[in-house]
Amino acid sequence: MTTARLPLFPLNAVLFPGLVLPLNVFEERYRAMMRELLKADEDEPRRFAVVAIRDGRETAPTATGMPDPGRVPVERGPADGFGPDPVQTFHRVGCIADAAKIRERSDGSFEVLATGTTRVRLLSVDAGGPYLTAELEELEEDPGEDAGALAEGVLRAFRSYQKRLAGASERSLTTGADLPDDPAVISYLVAAAAVLDIPAKQRLLQAPDTATRLREELKLLRSETAVIRHLPSLPAVDLTRAPTHPN
Repeated sequence: MTTARLPLFPLNAVLFPGLVLPLNVFEERYRAMMRELLKADEDEPRRFAVVAIRDGRETAPTATGMPDPGRVPVERGPADGFGPDPVQTFHRVGCIADAAKIRERSDGSFEVLATGTTRVRLLSVDAGGPYLTAELEELEEDPGEDAGALAEGVLRAFRSYQKRLAGASERSLTTGADLPDDPAVISYLVAAAAVLDIPAKQRLLQAPDTATRLREELKLLRSETAVIRHLPSLPAVDLTRAPTHPN
């Protein structure tokens, strides 16, 4: 079992391996995290863990868009908004993020661009420092049975889903040539691209193997496509835009 202790960044979102995560960091606890990550050598990975916050749990207030230059950031403790036992507030399976870009703005906030790399299981959370840290167990990706055949079926279902979501006349639909052929990569790409709520995305992230994830995606895509078929006025273009996540 490979374990690691990393800074912990909880979000109202699910990060998958291989997917890009833009962040607008303005709370002091997360700014402290980014300042610490910047101390690493440029050729070293700047890693932190992302976990999704459970629905219905207490969370710290957030704001969208660019921070107000005239606003003084609220000082929050590392566990503020996450209840008396933070580990209970988060989903137990998350993803390591590697920050390729961390840019500090003149007001002390940060623009961050990270990429998901490896799934992890949350073992414990430490609130003793300026930001949360976590003990994590890295999870291997088991292909499971028939992952290759399932991936082909998921791709077909995904194309049909895209057509329904964007409109049959949409010219920019992803083609087979644009998609990878690795079943695990396909499973994560589809999980991230589909318009699903956090619990559904979390179930896909924590699937025990690639084949199980692909089977669940096949069911979800067929179900969602059937729903969209009866909702022709759905503003799908807006739903597929991925916003920057504020902390």
